[in-house]
Amino acid sequence: MLVAERRQVILERLHATSRVVVAELSAEFGVSEETIRRDLEWLEKEGVATRTYGGAVLKNNDRVPPPYAVRKNTNVEGKVAIAQLLAPMIHEGDAIMVDESSTAAYAIRALRHLRSITLITNSQEMIQEMGRQESWQIISTGGHLKCDVMALVGPQAVRSIENYHVRWAILSCRGINGRLGIADSSEDIVQVKRAMMRSADDTILLADHRKFDRTGFVALGRLDEVDYLVTDQAPSEEWCLDLEQKKVQLIFQ
Repeated sequence: MLVAERRQVILERLHATSRVVVAELSAEFGVSEETIRRDLEWLEKEGVATRTYGGAVLKNNDRVPPPYAVRKNTNVEGKVAIAQLLAPMIHEGDAIMVDESSTAAYAIRALRHLRSITLITNSQEMIQEMGRQESWQIISTGGHLKCDVMALVGPQAVRSIENYHVRWAILSCRGINGRLGIADSSEDIVQVKRAMMRSADDTILLADHRKFDRTGFVALGRLDEVDYLVTDQAPSEEWCLDLEQKKVQLIFQ
């Protein structure tokens, strides 16, 4: 197993159990305890973990999202509901830009019945999975791979996105707040999403009910920069009024 792969597994374990033990990881991966300590030191520098005697614990903060393998298995029911609501909005021949979020991944799976779609994405997972759609045109943004979220980021990804014009940008986020707007976990992820919004006629924000009244580390944009908000449950009356005032079309189950 490569170093990056081992660290990804350790990261997933941290998010699943909140703590890891050096001796147990050493035995599991067949490497020395010193090697595991270096892995944990790297995770600490990345802001993901705090080292403790004999192991490490998860460091919870808005700057570090859970790994993709964890996120895709969280609130599956809500993500499936959002996917079903989005599907009728996308039509044959549409060109779409889609971010690396697990919610967007569920949404795109619901479009497999369409034959003629141009998909531009920075998601490595989505490129691999939707590559089976032989009638689709699938374009990778390129860029630097951000391993914890399996996303391509950086100036190359942004420049690539800016070369295209599409019907829809389909995005998710870390949280939405009536006063602070839309937020995500890191600057490099946000730069890619902003570029997608600029390159699209309309932006669809996918956000399950847990993301309302939450914030993130980096501002992604104002709510009135979004054209549609698709969610799995009816928001509060206050939220409905706020979105109506901002001319955001709300779609929910």
